[in-house]
Amino acid sequence: MRGYQQHQVEREGVDLTVYVQDGDGPIMFFQHGLCGSAGQPADVFPQRVGHRHAVLECRGHGGSALGPVDDLSIATFADDLAAAIETYAEAPCLIGGISMGAAIAQRLVVLRPGLVKGLVLARPAWVCEPGPENMQPNLKVGTVLLNDETPVERDLFLASKTAKRLAAEAPDNLTSLVGFFDRKPRRDTAELLTRISKDGPRVCQEDLRGISIPTMVIGHGEDLVHPFSYATELAELIPSASLCSIPSKTTDRDGYTAQFRAALTEFMREASHE
Repeated sequence: MRGYQQHQVEREGVDLTVYVQDGDGPIMFFQHGLCGSAGQPADVFPQRVGHRHAVLECRGHGGSALGPVDDLSIATFADDLAAAIETYAEAPCLIGGISMGAAIAQRLVVLRPGLVKGLVLARPAWVCEPGPENMQPNLKVGTVLLNDETPVERDLFLASKTAKRLAAEAPDNLTSLVGFFDRKPRRDTAELLTRISKDGPRVCQEDLRGISIPTMVIGHGEDLVHPFSYATELAELIPSASLCSIPSKTTDRDGYTAQFRAALTEFMREASHE
């Protein structure tokens, strides 16, 4: 990625890719979503705000090896992130993420609070429970990809009730799901979608109520995979949290990016003065 240095960290024999933004200043690790890559959070990370962005590409994402499939979980990804923070950042640092990245950050702040001084949960797809209903579309696509490829598999999915509902209510979600049919390697994508969709941060509400560091929760409507109600619930459970509503990518992609960056800028500035 332009403006970033690529590094490697090894954990449990698995080679993982870390990108660290050029320049000076403390590092904020801000993570990508399921079947995404470092470019996703980089696109919304603001420039010249006194912090540098770093992102660990989770196992099976971007340049990181998949490793044993039985190890694929949000818990493993959180442990990997802890290793990356200890290697490339000065702890405690700011962390956060989008969707799956938010769940990883959420778990890490509960289990390794000494590593974190500020938290951003963007477009959360989980609150506490594993395998929520909103992750079923991802699971459906992953289940298809576990089987041998057929010429009609994408058309059959697009004809399904799930796809038709997404097309009507959350077309950006549908675009992402259809894109998974082209993601390579196919088997890796299938394993990630099926395993992570049934997983979760595996923390409880009491854990969330115990978070006392500065926290921002970011969400928007027109998103069935990342319900705004989840963002609202997390902001209510975490005593120190503020809730930020930004435009939907479906209706205002430029506004989505601009206000996402503005929210992160405000958070980093405020957290730096805590």
